[in-house]
Amino acid sequence: MVSRTQRILIIDSDANARAELSRYLEVRGFYALGYSTPSAAIELYDGPAPDIIFADLPSDAIRDVANHLENSEYFIPIVACAEQATGADVVAVMRAGASDFLLKPCSSDRNALDDVIAKLLERARINRLNQLYRQELEDANRELRSGMSELSADHRAGRKVQMKMLPEHNMEVNGVVIDHLIKPSLFLSGDFLDYFKLTDDKVMVYIADVSGHGASSAFVTVLLKNLTSRLRRDLRRGFNDEIMHPELFLQRINSELLDTGLGKHVTIFMGIIDLKTRVLSYTVGAHLPMPIIAFEDQPARFLEGSGLPVGLFEEPEWQVLELALTAPFRLLMFSDGILEVIPAKSLDEKERTLLELVSGGRHTIASLSEALNLDEMTELPDDIAMVSVTDVLSDSESPSS
Repeated sequence: MVSRTQRILIIDSDANARAELSRYLEVRGFYALGYSTPSAAIELYDGPAPDIIFADLPSDAIRDVANHLENSEYFIPIVACAEQATGADVVAVMRAGASDFLLKPCSSDRNALDDVIAKLLERARINRLNQLYRQELEDANRELRSGMSELSADHRAGRKVQMKMLPEHNMEVNGVVIDHLIKPSLFLSGDFLDYFKLTDDKVMVYIADVSGHGASSAFVTVLLKNLTSRLRRDLRRGFNDEIMHPELFLQRINSELLDTGLGKHVTIFMGIIDLKTRVLSYTVGAHLPMPIIAFEDQPARFLEGSGLPVGLFEEPEWQVLELALTAPFRLLMFSDGILEVIPAKSLDEKERTLLELVSGGRHTIASLSEALNLDEMTELPDDIAMVSVTDVLSDSESPSS
């Protein structure tokens, strides 16, 4: 005989009926307990909750038992029993909370009794499993909410760090003003930019877009900032002048990215402006879109150039291009997130729209942001970064307009 652990409670004022049903259940391997009234069962029964209750009680008493069981941790079905009953009686006890009904003596139709017990035990088992799964889900959700809260706090802290790494706004060097805008699509940005004086006459400026989003991409922006800081310090101390050469700078980034093993790469535009000779020396690491140059009294155009992304190849090489800044100029650099907010279908159309905006007088970050409604967008499809370099000595337009 299969050993069972299920407990069945019998509430019946008829002692013979209780004893008969108890004997049958015990033969079937159940642990049966019998009481004459519900109150007696509550007072005397001090064990684990029963799996099924057989009760010969009127509908009002069935309702009281069912209400009492609502405080139970698990579902406990009630089987109402009676020696005779009308259809209305059966409906009444079922509405009161009974799960099934049997005519007494319950063991007279053993197949029916066994079927009822098997059905209700299975229902109770499924109910308890559902409660267990629900509890596990609630615990998992609680842990998830706690983890998300910690993650959000970490992201907010990371964003503050990223914002502090950015250069000052409207930095002026020898008549050239450099400004920027960065709008992350998430808490942390994979876009980064920087600009600073290398010497009294030279300024370095770059804009970079790290592949992917989130914390790992943001980590690469920290690496870029750390690298430029180290190379600037080395330049001041006379250790090396890698940072003065755009192609060497990209090679250094490439090497350090590969060493991290993060599987991240960067698209980048990096330029050095010689304010004395008025020459822009630059190199391109697969950056898109290319910066726009606008000379006074000349149509705006994209700079030329192309090159490999940074962080993918072991020994890449990059070409250094030069552009004479013979007339007052405006240089605008963008990450590719700017293209995502331009309502055009193809890449050519998006780039043409961007060029038309600049050619039409949208020369500053503020005016471009207004034209593209960037301040109105609460959710961005991608990070957006912009850098503007404005020759203000002979520029009639205020750099902040």
